[in-house]
Amino acid sequence: MNQPGRGRGITFPTGFAAGAVGVGVKDESNTRLDVALLVADRPCAAAAVFTSNQVIAAPCIVTRRHLAGGTLRAAVVNSGNANACTGEQGERDAVAMAEAAARAAGVRPQDVAVASTGVIGIPLPVDRIARGIAQIHPSVGGWDDMSRAIMTTDTRPKVAEREVWLRGRPVRVGGIAKGAGMIHPNMATLLAFLTTDAQLDAASAGRALRAAVDASFNAISVDGDTSTNDMALLLASGASGVEIADEVWDPFVDALTEVCGELARAIVADGEGATKVFEVRVRGAASTEDARAAARTITTSNLVKTAIHGADPNWGRILAAAGRSGARVDQRRASVRIGDVDVFSCGKPCAWDAGAVRAIFERHAIVVEVDLGVGDATSKAWGCDLSAEYVRINAEYTT
Repeated sequence: MNQPGRGRGITFPTGFAAGAVGVGVKDESNTRLDVALLVADRPCAAAAVFTSNQVIAAPCIVTRRHLAGGTLRAAVVNSGNANACTGEQGERDAVAMAEAAARAAGVRPQDVAVASTGVIGIPLPVDRIARGIAQIHPSVGGWDDMSRAIMTTDTRPKVAEREVWLRGRPVRVGGIAKGAGMIHPNMATLLAFLTTDAQLDAASAGRALRAAVDASFNAISVDGDTSTNDMALLLASGASGVEIADEVWDPFVDALTEVCGELARAIVADGEGATKVFEVRVRGAASTEDARAAARTITTSNLVKTAIHGADPNWGRILAAAGRSGARVDQRRASVRIGDVDVFSCGKPCAWDAGAVRAIFERHAIVVEVDLGVGDATSKAWGCDLSAEYVRINAEYTT
């Protein structure tokens, strides 16, 4: 059984230390924590999943290059500046961040992953960041500072961990993430850093990470926008001595997926301007791909999101979104259920109580179930409502 940890996130597994400092990346007069460093006490099998946006930020390019060797020892990240659309200088600046982190951690620059998040198209204040990295003293207790340093419009840090017993020994998985807007990962402005003391090679780490991300970060949406900087990074120290293969593969991937899922749902709950979170459960699909497409289209529909925000019991928007998703839908057999109220069943409207549906939509957490009436495949996705506050936040983002 997978047990929640004790609130240390990325330093919950054995072999990791973290820390952060404030240097005023976005505004030199504001010294909130905005540069962080994660360090492992040994080489780690490493894997990452990146944004599918063809406009990709310099840190992602550099990290992808460093991952070619299959191992990493550290990760450095800043908030307040995305270092995206910054040309060749942006790539040089990302390399300079890796070099500064390497000096601080006592490792090679190619052993360092680099990540950035914030405003696009602004030159990175790399000298200020490099000086700040030199002041970081990573520790097991530095997980909280790092979880806060990666935030942009987030209102709270996102931290999760699990412990699972495999082959008679405990194996730990931990993680932190940031994200509140530009969230629609295909891998959003979303960064996730995951650690484990399981023993994996790079190929296995990549396979496990992709499975976990697909069921978690790739199943959430705040606003339908996919960013230039998305990255989910996994480092496996192997300190537990438990090799992940064969009969322990599924339990390990389950634990990793639970950590990613908890972080993903925390991102949706902290969506910019969000007041409600809704889970869409699709069944009766012709394929898993169809089920996923329908679920994600419903979570990104502005008409659905605004109806939920206003507690408007306009369930037709839900079925319409499923119908335009590209998934096969048989409207003669389709059904829609909101909370415990059936509003459309086997192709016909039900006798339903609008007040009951309105009351469900007024809750903070809402479940919507849709049966496409075609097959037996299922999927889930998570989204949040769309409020006037979201518009205000993003109308003033650079200021």
